[in-house]
Amino acid sequence: MIATASRLEQISEYYFSAKLQEVRRLVAQGKDIINLGIGNPDLPPSPETIAVLGTAAREDGNHGYQPYRGIPELRSAMAAWYRRTYGVTLDPDRQVLPLMGSKEGIFHIAMAFLNPGDEALLPDPGYPGYAAAVRLAGGKVRRYDLTEEKHWLPDLPALAKSDLSRVKLMWLNYPHMPTGALAAAGDFQRLVDFARERNILLCHDNPYSQILNPAPPLSILRTEGAMDVCLELNSLSKSHNMAGWRVGMLLGRPDYLDAVIKVKSNLDSGMFRPLQLAAVQALENLPEWHQAQNQRYRERREAVCRLLDLLGFTYPRQPSAGMFVWAKAPEDILEVDRFLDELLYEAGIFITPGKVFGRNGERYIRISVCQRRARIEQAAERIRGGRFSRSITQTALPGDNMKD
Repeated sequence: MIATASRLEQISEYYFSAKLQEVRRLVAQGKDIINLGIGNPDLPPSPETIAVLGTAAREDGNHGYQPYRGIPELRSAMAAWYRRTYGVTLDPDRQVLPLMGSKEGIFHIAMAFLNPGDEALLPDPGYPGYAAAVRLAGGKVRRYDLTEEKHWLPDLPALAKSDLSRVKLMWLNYPHMPTGALAAAGDFQRLVDFARERNILLCHDNPYSQILNPAPPLSILRTEGAMDVCLELNSLSKSHNMAGWRVGMLLGRPDYLDAVIKVKSNLDSGMFRPLQLAAVQALENLPEWHQAQNQRYRERREAVCRLLDLLGFTYPRQPSAGMFVWAKAPEDILEVDRFLDELLYEAGIFITPGKVFGRNGERYIRISVCQRRARIEQAAERIRGGRFSRSITQTALPGDNMKD
């Protein structure tokens, strides 16, 4: 047996990679599993997007290596989309870098900016990929708390009292995954000021701002002083139903992007040109396309909330965004993990435990709206119909368990 690299001792297999193998085993045994755990859009991209992909794939000359920084048409389309959507003006040749999904950008940023021993501030709860990238780059993970009491926003005064001398970068993500919490322009300004005073690189992950967002979409790059200390990731995976297409973007200062391209250009040989041309088309989707998508998600979220009412979980009433509902377990559920395993094996319903996203998610669950409403309602029927052993003495009305 050849020993693996010691860096692997600091990370584990991605939770969903392992858990979905368990779900597939149950399906192979003939069990019908309703998957409410994954933020994997089940709706297609716009028809125009798919048409461009097919046309471009049939054209000669589109199958060779492509520029490491993406084709000019895609960079220009991304810059134009940012101007329309977020009111941010970017130089497409110097401040826009297309990615093969934003997940690779998380790793590239860690490799480009972290030396061994450098610290990175990561949200708890937050996306697990941030910690894995930091550790693989040799950096040190340092969590900062997000709590319901503080509306899932960083407690900057508390952070300021700690020793931040080794902190090189800070990850943040609003609309927040997994909670759906929003940050206002003033919150971004406080974060930018905090980072500038301490010479910390702020890395903002922004893939959910067009999904069920009750407020106008925000980019941290619109904040005064942000270009000095900020990079922003965005993606077509969630907002444009293109998760498997792997099209993302990194935006910010030219010299920061130049550092990232040193890593990226050594790991890939450019994105398939027809994919890039299709992404150009997707970025021109009309507002009505996004409105129709959000209406379907809205109906699904209402069905998810009715399911949560049946289970006795509570969820916030204040505005939230994204494709998940974040809910807190009632006091009579002592072990959320065990409860969810019971739900999976007895009722065939897969839901993600909040602890996957950090210590502050221990008493929570995350449910996706990336299933047809009929399937969500079927899950509720399984619970009502006795395919789940937890005693439910009263069926709550929709919204009964909502809280401020």
